[in-house]
Amino acid sequence: MLGLRYKSHPWHGISIGEDAPNVVTSFIEVIPSDTVKYEVDKKSGYLKIDRPQKFSNIVPALYGFVPQTLCKDSVANYCMEKTGREDIVGDDDPLDICVLTEREVTHGNIIVTAIPIGGFRMIDGGEADDKIIAVLKNDEMYAQWEDIHQIPENIINRLKHYFLTYKQLP
Repeated sequence: MLGLRYKSHPWHGISIGEDAPNVVTSFIEVIPSDTVKYEVDKKSGYLKIDRPQKFSNIVPALYGFVPQTLCKDSVANYCMEKTGREDIVGDDDPLDICVLTEREVTHGNIIVTAIPIGGFRMIDGGEADDKIIAVLKNDEMYAQWEDIHQIPENIINRLKHYFLTYKQLP
């Protein structure tokens, strides 16, 4: 009966998946048609409004996080190693993920199975905030890509543009 009344916390109560890191469970918070950025409330596990999206800048893919992960010391150390900086810390959030799919997904607050193919190194206010880029498992169009370098440049540019500008004012 309890299972019918309570849901698992999406960060801590959902498995990352048996085949991680090659195939991961992802919790989707925001979809491309959302004009508001949602994020999971760390305490309750429910989606909350983080902020309205700035102007016409909307996320170009399913966006969320990988359950049971944490951007902490190991991610920050790797970021410092790759950038040559010495002042980076983890953001204490789960690892962010963008999941590419040709299919329209009409709402967030769902879990999907995704295949990571690369990522972007991001630093936000001195905190590592890397973005994993993945394809939806069994997607008829995007599942052919096994590495981020196989993705058409216009898709990469769209993702980069979003992450470089989504917090900026015009």
